[in-house]
Amino acid sequence: MASGDFCAPGEGVEMLQQVCGKQFPPCALTEEDLIQNPHFSKLLLSLSQHVDESGLSLTLAKEQAQAWSEVRHRKTAWLRYEILQRVIQELLVDYYVKAQDTNLTSEDKKFHETLEQRLLVTELTQLSGPGQETELPPLLGLERADLLELMPPSQDFVWMKARLQLEVEEQLKRKCFTLLCYHDPSSDTDGDTLKAAKVWTLTEVLVREKQHCLEAKGQQKEQLVLLEKKRTTYSQVLLRCLALLQRLLQEHRLKTKSELDRINAQYLEMKCSAMILRLRMEELKVLSDTYSAEKVEVHRLIRDRLEGAIRLQEQDLEKSRLVLHTYEALGEDFESLVKEYTQLRLAADNKRWALQELSKAHR
Repeated sequence: MASGDFCAPGEGVEMLQQVCGKQFPPCALTEEDLIQNPHFSKLLLSLSQHVDESGLSLTLAKEQAQAWSEVRHRKTAWLRYEILQRVIQELLVDYYVKAQDTNLTSEDKKFHETLEQRLLVTELTQLSGPGQETELPPLLGLERADLLELMPPSQDFVWMKARLQLEVEEQLKRKCFTLLCYHDPSSDTDGDTLKAAKVWTLTEVLVREKQHCLEAKGQQKEQLVLLEKKRTTYSQVLLRCLALLQRLLQEHRLKTKSELDRINAQYLEMKCSAMILRLRMEELKVLSDTYSAEKVEVHRLIRDRLEGAIRLQEQDLEKSRLVLHTYEALGEDFESLVKEYTQLRLAADNKRWALQELSKAHR
């Protein structure tokens, strides 16, 4: 890439701030990426003026918002109709249950019969409506006018409609109180007036809780993204640490080996000392098993006598050495005297033996 395709570091930081400040789909851009690709950065800046955070164009985003608003409006209308329909069906079911258990009054019977007849005729009228005439034949050969003749009298319908409004309100009130007690069990012991006041604010509470849940989910997604980034960073750091450890191991292997050898030598020395002590202990154990206390006492007496005799012999040896040294101090003259003394003693011994022999002969 030519040098003209790069931008200065300061410009890269400024461009990064501009791109991040715009409403733009999430993208992992760094200053280095923008510095190396200035044309791409300018393209992002130009696109950010025509798209939103999701990547849609502003026109499509506006149309999408209008479509979602229409969907919510229609959904709200459908939910109102569906709730009213289900409440009326529950009223009819309750009527059949009460009719089996207790005797209903004439007004109750008239109310439920009028309501059921009105609902049935309305459903049949809808089935045979103008949209169905061109596609399917009339239901059971009945026309719309024939079905309208089965409608209850107008007076009964007006009376039923007024009572139905009260019944529906009562049924909805019970459902609201049930929802309130489920959401706040402590409200079960409250009166109807206090419950009604709490129900009035229950919608706002549920909306706040829903908003809080949505925010919590958004934070959870953000935390998951951060966790994934940290996991990636951790893996990279871990690989670098392993490389450094391998390098340190290769560079300081000899030093580590010498230290290990020194530790092994100390271990072997201590093991040898322990072995010598163990041998000495075994030797003492053998001696203690071989010699009893009586034998040891006898050996002690013998040793004392032998030591006494050795001392006497050493004293005699010392005396003899003193005499010998005294004689040696006299010199060569003393040796001639000793020889002469020896000869005289031998001659005296010979004469003494001769005298003894002569004495034996005279006897």
